Amino acid sequence: MEKHCIKTDAFASGLLMWIERLGLLLVTVATFVSLWHELTRIWVTGTVGLGDLLQLFLYLEVFSMINSYFGSGKIPMRYPIYIAMVALARYLLLDMKEITDEHMLSIAFAILILALSVLVMRFGHAKFPYEDVPFGDRNA
Repeated sequence: MEKHCIKTDAFASGLLMWIERLGLLLVTVATFVSLWHELTRIWVTGTVGLGDLLQLFLYLEVFSMINSYFGSGKIPMRYPIYIAMVALARYLLLDMKEITDEHMLSIAFAILILALSVLVMRFGHAKFPYEDVPFGDRNA
């Protein structure tokens, strides 16, 4: 019975790994398409604004996150937080005229909370580093 469970676990793990890789491939392709559309729009209009630069930075962060996964098999939690911070900053800059003062402060506060969470994670990782435990030895 033990061998059957190990084979089933290995099959499920392999299947989930390929689903994850397919998902990351789709995200990569979608990001390339979005980047191409953004660069084409910039080329056609002949202007580059701060919002455009922040959008390009968001694409680079997504590529960096995907590259990190393929390099180490892990996605550091700080990458999605960086992406969220830049997205909120872009939203704040582009829609500044239409939003209320309270809304602006809440977005700035959200960015501050995200920045503090990165700081806490970095401190925690430096102070209490993880031990690399092989997948099968998690209960050890």
